[in-house]
Amino acid sequence: MIQIDRLKKSYGNNDLFDSVSCKINSRERIGLVGRNGHGKTTLVRILSGEEMPDEGQILIPKNYRIGSVSQHLEFKCATILEEVSEGLPAEEKEAVWKAEKILAGLGFSEKDMAASPHVFSGGFQIRIHLARVIVSEPDLLLLDEPTNYLDITSIRWLERFLADWPRELLLITHDRSFMDRVVTHVVGIHRKHIRKVAGNTEKYYAQMAQEEEIYEKTRINDEKRRKEMEHFIRRFRAKARLAGMVQSRIKALNRMEKKDRLEDLRDLEFSFPYLPYKGKYVLQVSGISFGYEDHPPLIQNVSFTLSAGERVCIIGKNGRGKTTLLQLLADIKRPSAGSITWSPGVEAGIYEQTHIARLHPERTVEEEILAAHGDCERQAARNVCGAMMFEGDQALKTVRVLSGGEKSRVMLGRLLVKPQNLLFLDEPTNHLDMNSCDALLEALDAFGGTVVMVTHNEMFLHALADRLVVFGEKGPEMFNGSYQDFLDTRGWDEEKEEKNSITTTLGQGRRDDLEKTGPRKKDLRKMRSEIVQRKSMKLKPIEKKMERLERAIEDSEEKLQGLTHTMQELAQSGDGLKISVISKDIACVQAEIDSLYEELEEETLAHDELKAKFDAEMQALEGAEV
Repeated sequence: MIQIDRLKKSYGNNDLFDSVSCKINSRERIGLVGRNGHGKTTLVRILSGEEMPDEGQILIPKNYRIGSVSQHLEFKCATILEEVSEGLPAEEKEAVWKAEKILAGLGFSEKDMAASPHVFSGGFQIRIHLARVIVSEPDLLLLDEPTNYLDITSIRWLERFLADWPRELLLITHDRSFMDRVVTHVVGIHRKHIRKVAGNTEKYYAQMAQEEEIYEKTRINDEKRRKEMEHFIRRFRAKARLAGMVQSRIKALNRMEKKDRLEDLRDLEFSFPYLPYKGKYVLQVSGISFGYEDHPPLIQNVSFTLSAGERVCIIGKNGRGKTTLLQLLADIKRPSAGSITWSPGVEAGIYEQTHIARLHPERTVEEEILAAHGDCERQAARNVCGAMMFEGDQALKTVRVLSGGEKSRVMLGRLLVKPQNLLFLDEPTNHLDMNSCDALLEALDAFGGTVVMVTHNEMFLHALADRLVVFGEKGPEMFNGSYQDFLDTRGWDEEKEEKNSITTTLGQGRRDDLEKTGPRKKDLRKMRSEIVQRKSMKLKPIEKKMERLERAIEDSEEKLQGLTHTMQELAQSGDGLKISVISKDIACVQAEIDSLYEELEEETLAHDELKAKFDAEMQALEGAEV
C-alpha cells in the first residue's frame, strides 16, 4: 500500500495540488484522470521520485519497487531481447521467455528481438523501455499514456495483460474504453483536489457531477439564508427587546462556512462546419500502388469507392502504411500507379500528424486560425479560439510555447473556420485528454459529411466506423461492416495465435514435461476431471460471496439514490438542518458502497486468478492431447 499524504505542488502561480491525500491499496489498478495541465503527469513523476512535492510526503513500504517508463531513452545491450531481459528480477534471470512474450505482445518479431535497439524509431524505443519495466514485475507499475506509440493489436494485448496485472497499477490514458477495461478504481485530479471512486470512468464522472450539483444548490441556499440573517441583524440590532435573537444570529452567521462559487471549467465545445454536398460519391480509388525506394510496396493495386456521408476507419499494425494511404487519399502524396479522383464539389479538411510540425512557431493561436482560411474574420477566429479553450489572452500565446495537447487543439481549430464535406484525420486523439476526446467524438458523430480516419482508439471505432480499411500481412483490404462485425467474423490474427498457444501460467518446465511424456487419453480424462472438481470446490464459495456483495451494493445504491433525491428536494426548500443530516447519511452510505466495492474487487481478483490458473491447466492438457 502507498499513502499520499497532504501533497502540495505548484509551478509559479499555478497550484496543481492543495494538500491532497489518497491511498493505493494492494492489487488496485488505478486510472488517473483529469484535464490536461492539471497535474496527472506531475503526480506520476512525484511517485516515481523524478520530482519532489512542495509539501507533504509519499509513504512507501520498505523494499517496495516502483516501475515507470523513463523519458531518457538509454540502451546498454547489443540486442532488444538482451536489453529487456536485463529488467528480469534477480531470481528469474534465466526466464528469458518472459521477455520474449512481452516483446511479442508489443509487436516485436523474433528478427526484431535480435536487432539493436538503436536502429528503431523513437516510438519503438519507448516500447522497449515499456517491456523492460513490465518484465521487472514492480510492485507498482506507473504508465503515462502507454497507448500513444502502440498499434491496435499491441494495445489490445496490453489491455489484456494489464487487466491480469497481479499487483498495483497507476494508469494515465486518453482512451476511455481502454481504461475502463483495465482499472478497478478511478482517481481524479479535480479543482486541485483528489477524489477516488471504485469503478470505471462513467461512475466517477457521474458521481462528481452529482456532488457538484448538490454543492451548488447547498451554496445557493446558504447564501439565501445568510442574506436573511444579515437583514434581520441590520433591522433589529438597535432593538433591546430582540438583542438576544440578534446575538444568536450573529453567532450563527460567524459559524456558517462560506462556500465559494465553483469556478466554471470549460470543455471543448465545437462542431465541424458542413458544406452541403448532393453527390452520391466523394472519391474513386482505382488500382493505386505506392512504395518507398528499397522497400517492398506498402500499397498495391487497391481500388474502392467512398460514398457521401460514410465513416471509413483505417486500422492495422504500425509501419504497414495507414498514414501513407490517408496521405494518398488527401492528395498529400501521389500514388506510383493508379489514380484517385475527387468528385466535383468536394471540399476536404485535413488533420495529419506531420501538420503539427508545420504550425508556425512564432504565430499566435489566433493567427494560425486566421491563416487556415483567407475569408476568416478576426471575430470568427476568436470564437474558434474560445471553442478550443484559448480564451482571452490565451489566444495570443505563440505556438512555440504550447504543449502537444494545445497544438492538437490548434490543428482542430483550423478545421472549424472553413466549411467542408470530407474530413481526413490521422490519430486525432493523440495528445488530447479524455474530456477533449469525448467532445471530438461528439463533433464527428454530428458532422454531416464523410470521414476517413486512422485511429487505434476502439471507442471511436465502435462508435463511428461504417467500413474499415484493414492493413494485414498482404497489405490493405476493405472490410464492409462495423468494427464489431470485424471482431466477430474475422478478428486479429495475432490474437488467434495467442489463444492457440499453451499458456505460460503452468511454467516452462511443466510444458516441457507434457511435450516429452505425451499423456495417454485415459490419463488426460482423469486429470481433466480432477481439474474440474478442484475448480468447482475453490470457486463456488467465492462466487456465492460475490453474489452477496453485489446484492448489498445494489441495496446501498438504491438507498443512496433515495437520499440524493431527498437532498435535491431539501435544497429547493432551503432546510439547512435537514440538508446537513442527509449529507452525513449520504457520506456514510457512499463510504459503505466504496467499502463493498473494494471487498467485491478483492474477491473478483481472487476468483479471476484462480479461474485463470484452472483454465490454464485445462488448456495445457488440451494442447498436450492434440
